[in-house]
Amino acid sequence: MRSILFVCLGNICRSPLAEAILREKAAEKGMDLRVDSAGTGSWHIGEPPCDHSVRIAKQHGLDIGAYRARQVCLDDAAVFDVIVGLDAKNVADLERMGMANVYKLGDFGFGGADVPDPYFFPGFEGFEKVFSMIERCCSGLLTQLETDLA
Repeated sequence: MRSILFVCLGNICRSPLAEAILREKAAEKGMDLRVDSAGTGSWHIGEPPCDHSVRIAKQHGLDIGAYRARQVCLDDAAVFDVIVGLDAKNVADLERMGMANVYKLGDFGFGGADVPDPYFFPGFEGFEKVFSMIERCCSGLLTQLETDLA
């Protein structure tokens, strides 16, 4: 079974959304994937996703309310075939940790652009934009997984 780990800063906004979106898209295609998410930081370990992420997920038929934040660790390198950072800083942090098979999500649908952290955006609008970006990139990632990635 292929395995994918999404990594953002705190694991309460972007990476739980990516986890849920890819899991759903893979299930729709009948693909057997293990999908998880984590954060590079430790501030939110054990916390649920932020309210805006839960809300935008729910608006798209996804339930991430039971997800809990965790910090990425070196053991993840042995467990996951593909590790996907949501922005360049996440990718750099993962590579500094010695992780292999690290990619940036924006490379699968936005020409390498970072998926910005909506936690620091005012209001809800940023979460809608980020959800759309993640959804598009997850479609591209899934297409790549079907062909040749890792």
